[in-house]
Amino acid sequence: PNYIYDEEFVNTWRQGFNFQCPHGEALVAVRSYFSEEEGMDRLWSFECQPTPPSLGEPTECWWDDINRAGMECHAPPSGPQKPPKIKLHSELKKNLQLRLSIVPLSSTCTNNGLVAGIQSQYFPAVLDREWQFYCCRYSRRCPYSCWKTTDVPEYYREEGEMVIPSYGYFIRGAQTTFSGVLRDRQWKYIVCRMTDFDCEFQNF
Repeated sequence: PNYIYDEEFVNTWRQGFNFQCPHGEALVAVRSYFSEEEGMDRLWSFECQPTPPSLGEPTECWWDDINRAGMECHAPPSGPQKPPKIKLHSELKKNLQLRLSIVPLSSTCTNNGLVAGIQSQYFPAVLDREWQFYCCRYSRRCPYSCWKTTDVPEYYREEGEMVIPSYGYFIRGAQTTFSGVLRDRQWKYIVCRMTDFDCEFQNF
């Protein structure tokens, strides 16, 4: 891949990682580079930025539910849901993964949290990763003016980059599609502004 060799990555090929922003900061940039030769995996790089003083200090931080590798599931934005456990014969499971080439997966921080970290484990059996967001809540601030980015990367197996458009926007989660044929993911990040006042909604 044509990646920048001096860029600081949080992982090596096919290895897990645990990245957390410093206290009081949120994730603002995500970059990744794909390699077919290295197990259909990606190197990942993240950047953080201090949140505006108007938000105050984070009142609570937590690891949200895990998005399993290669799973055919969709968790609604209102809260995470664990998919039912289904035992399948390995060959049947492989055939299903090849037929279901596009697998939607969505996760948003619960309790109006902002993404302040990511951890991931690689699974060679499915050539995919599981993902988990580290979320931080700021008092009872609420998101508004939310939107999804375009696909990152634009095409499977390309370099991916997403940078928050301007100060005061935050990542609240992401929707991702997994190609069972190309063994790669595209991401649409959920980006929001946050109110300067407390609101009554516990999860918005």
